[in-house]
Amino acid sequence: MPPAAPAGLSGLCRVTDTLYLSNGRAARDVSLLSRCQITCIIDATELGSDSPPPGMEYIHIPVSDSPLCRLSDHFDRVAEVIQRRGESGGRTLLHCNAGVSRSAALCLAYLMKHLDVSLLEAHTRLKSCRPMVRPNNGFWQQLIVYEGGLRGRPSIQMVSSSMGQIPDIYVEEAKNMLPL
Repeated sequence: MPPAAPAGLSGLCRVTDTLYLSNGRAARDVSLLSRCQITCIIDATELGSDSPPPGMEYIHIPVSDSPLCRLSDHFDRVAEVIQRRGESGGRTLLHCNAGVSRSAALCLAYLMKHLDVSLLEAHTRLKSCRPMVRPNNGFWQQLIVYEGGLRGRPSIQMVSSSMGQIPDIYVEEAKNMLPL
């Protein structure tokens, strides 16, 4: 897997040669999309765009950033679209409002399925190019189940903390957030 490119000032993070992740504002920057040769936009927001950039394939996945949302219903479809676009020489931009939870979770599912990496490896890679990614705990639970289906067992577990159920990779972070 090639190293991820940092997002820089653009707000676009190159996750792979054919997959980018961003927030909604960057997804509306037509000149940035053109420079990055984006051919497909996957919009994981509740309302979607009323005017997607012309000449680009646009797919709206109407989901909310709620732990109760069944984002896993979209994991395979989104992963297949990204994979097919890449195989045909295209580039996909996956985004939600902030580029932190919904689109990050969909990106993690794609990395696990098509790059054959664990959820832990996918998360490490994604954090290296977009440090603010943080799927909500409901999405984490769905990703853990998805990884179990793909790989036989998950590489990340949900654990109890003073903040409720969190992924075990956040345990040290949660300890540092507790008041002294």
